[in-house]
Amino acid sequence: MGAKLKVAGWVALGAMAGVMTTMQLQANARSTASPLPLEELQQLAAVFGIVKSDYVEPVDEKKLINDAISGMVSGLDPHSQFFDKKSFKEFRESTSGKFVGVGIEIGMEDGLVKIVSPIEGSPAFRAGLKSGDLISKIDDTAVRGLTLDQAVKKMRGEPNTKVMLSIFRKSESRTFPVTITREEIRVQSVRAKMVEPGYAWVRVSQFQDRTVDDFALKLAELYKQDPKIKGVVLDLRNDPGGLLEGAVAISAAFLPKGVEVVSTNGQLAESKASYRADPDFYARRGSGDPLRKLPDAVKNVPMVVLVNEGSASASEIVAGALQDHKRATVMGLQTFGKGSVQTVRQLGPDTAVKLTTARYYTPSGRSIQAKGIVPDIPLDETAEGNVFAELRMREADLEKHLNASDEKGEEARTKELEKIREERRQKLEADYAKRGEPAKPLPEFGSTEDFPLRQALNQLQGKPVAVSKVAQERKAEAKTE
Repeated sequence: MGAKLKVAGWVALGAMAGVMTTMQLQANARSTASPLPLEELQQLAAVFGIVKSDYVEPVDEKKLINDAISGMVSGLDPHSQFFDKKSFKEFRESTSGKFVGVGIEIGMEDGLVKIVSPIEGSPAFRAGLKSGDLISKIDDTAVRGLTLDQAVKKMRGEPNTKVMLSIFRKSESRTFPVTITREEIRVQSVRAKMVEPGYAWVRVSQFQDRTVDDFALKLAELYKQDPKIKGVVLDLRNDPGGLLEGAVAISAAFLPKGVEVVSTNGQLAESKASYRADPDFYARRGSGDPLRKLPDAVKNVPMVVLVNEGSASASEIVAGALQDHKRATVMGLQTFGKGSVQTVRQLGPDTAVKLTTARYYTPSGRSIQAKGIVPDIPLDETAEGNVFAELRMREADLEKHLNASDEKGEEARTKELEKIREERRQKLEADYAKRGEPAKPLPEFGSTEDFPLRQALNQLQGKPVAVSKVAQERKAEAKTE
């Protein structure tokens, strides 16, 4: 396990990671009241002319301009982005929950694409790809040196086209090629079942267009199976976020009507807002309240919310709201820490800019930006301890991340937390090096081997809970923050 073994995220192929977005598509960008910096614009025009006339080979003018816009926006923070025609189409697909690709959840390991999990029923699943497989080449392109986003784009394409992946399977110490035919992938963002008599498990893996409707449908079905459910585990582990309205709705399902779920604050007047547990803040126009068929018992059923370092953005809003209102016990690992809102503004028919326009705050006024939600009860990933937790990247690890606020000393505190995480990561790698064995993949969420889920059930049933073995460290980290 090398020093680069930081899991970049748990990303459904083609889906956005860690994004909380408000969809405000407009035909034109807003004008700014401040005067344009003419001297700098003249420099930009001069560089454009020099590149066009002096570069070693002819360059496409539109590409130059798009690259300039992309650089301007991406230099702000990790989540602001310019969408050209292709990337805007992909973004729209990601929020709809369907895309054309091979169907895998991926991360990065030692510069290669790591398969976290194949999506059930997808072409990758049928081809026999497994959790932990590493992708070293995509067609004729070596993966090492590509970003996660670039690798995703190369694996996507048109339906019925083929892509060849070179797979390294560590458990068998061999590399082999797999040719997969791309097809439309429909990401199921909500899963639910009765894990024990009287106890329900509801997993939300991402907040998409259909998430709230699917959530309400599946939870209502569970109550039909057992109208006297004793406890619900809401599983938000590795949920990278998504649409703000979805987070508000799922929080509202469990909270009293009208209470605040989240507030936002930014430079624009419209970014200073309070979102409440009311259909006016999450229902689609003309479609009614998607939660109207849920039984009243949902408002009072004992709850546990499971989170980890992969829980980001919209999932942190839900955890923070339920925690602040003391509606649920939050258990697991400290979350990713993405406390910013991105607004999509359309520039033309096929282009747009996704811009960070506000920070968001939990009902008690907490900003979780670069901090995360600290669980009420910290849990390890397995009975033996944490496996991947210290290897995952968090918001504070991202270059140019926003600080939680403009308070002096915030940057110093962030650097101190980064130092703590890096020390933990090195210790974990050293431990595995001594054992001479790789880290085993974690059990599937919701399975009988799912250790945090077992502890959540113990909490609901009044049984002893195996609290994290690094609880003292986590308390110290929370205090530092």
